[in-house]
Amino acid sequence: MTKEKRKLDVLIPVYRPDAKLGHLLYMLNRQRLLPEKIVLMVTEAEASAGAGALLERWILESLVPVECHFLSKKEFDHGGTRNAGMAFCKSEYVLCMTQDAVPENEYLTERLLSPFCESFCGAEKGRFGNTELLLSYGRQLPAKGCRLLERYARDFNYPEESRLKTAADLPETGIKTFFASNVCALYKKELFASLGGFPERTIFNEDMIFAGRAVKAGYGIAYVAAARVFHSHNLSGAAQFHRNFDLAVSQAEHPEVFGGIRSEGEGMKLVRAAALRLIRGGNVFWLPVLFWVSACKYAGYFLGKRYRRLPKGLVRACSMNKQYWRDR
Repeated sequence: MTKEKRKLDVLIPVYRPDAKLGHLLYMLNRQRLLPEKIVLMVTEAEASAGAGALLERWILESLVPVECHFLSKKEFDHGGTRNAGMAFCKSEYVLCMTQDAVPENEYLTERLLSPFCESFCGAEKGRFGNTELLLSYGRQLPAKGCRLLERYARDFNYPEESRLKTAADLPETGIKTFFASNVCALYKKELFASLGGFPERTIFNEDMIFAGRAVKAGYGIAYVAAARVFHSHNLSGAAQFHRNFDLAVSQAEHPEVFGGIRSEGEGMKLVRAAALRLIRGGNVFWLPVLFWVSACKYAGYFLGKRYRRLPKGLVRACSMNKQYWRDR
């Protein structure tokens, strides 16, 4: 339990919600450290009358005040929509989440706040020497029905050990220094605003772009392994291709953050680690799937980094976010 009670708001973009959002709101209402309010940025709520009715019911059942702000699909942007939502949040800290992330227990908000309030990995109340902590993010656990390879990916990207990341880690951890996820990430709002917030127009990856800027500006990031949410996707090879294409586009469009820092090495580490686990666990029949999905990821990333050289029609075909290219 944090020794100092801090106030926080929760910000969640919403699009065609399902039962996971209801479970998320239920768990936010069970937190030992309750949010001051929950801000929902709702895209095209009219798309499904059933979803709209569910959303209304969940809001009425919430003990924590819930604000809904509506926008069209055309208006949605990964960075801009979250920046707009931040303006409705008045607390010192803002917890960004996605609608399909469900807290494991009632300690999520406390544990994400703990690095700012207590000793954490050598830091004292949000400071590590001259480095001030700007954000913390939690661990993503495999959700029910998660496939084997996705479980391995979750273990690789979200290990059991917490750590603090600063610019001093760049030579050792490279691009992983910038890794943070708005699936479950807590921001100190004043410092967030001082850096200009998320990029206003981005195809994807707004969290890592901001985290990279924060690290390069001299701030720290805390990975809090004890703050856990259930969140995973069973993506096909084609879906991984599209996702990694957009990921690479985001990096290519922000050389001020990612220039000179390679990502491919982390992908190879994941493939090697997963292959070893499959072999040692007697699951060798999964190896062809691993290699196929990994090839799709690499192909998407390779093309995304070079998207400016591709015909516009091919770029749109490769992208997961078709709307992003509409006026380009």
